[in-house]
Amino acid sequence: MGGRYNNHCPFCLWSKHVDEIIPGDRESECEGIMEPIGVNLKNRKWRIIQKCVECGKSFAVNSAPDDEFDIIIQLFQQSAK
Repeated sequence: MGGRYNNHCPFCLWSKHVDEIIPGDRESECEGIMEPIGVNLKNRKWRIIQKCVECGKSFAVNSAPDDEFDIIIQLFQQSAK
């Protein structure tokens, strides 16, 4: 899957809005909650699409080996519709 260089919960895939321009920069001052809204597959990696419920900013972040894979599949199926 992906690496564990993220801040999302492996059980629900929600996270805190900590990045501003690119995933990993930890420059955001928003600190809203990032909702998992979809999943895509890029370069053989599952990428979780998250959207901040406060400011609306979206990011795609790599999944991690300990992420709840059933939720990833559900989000992927929803994204394909």
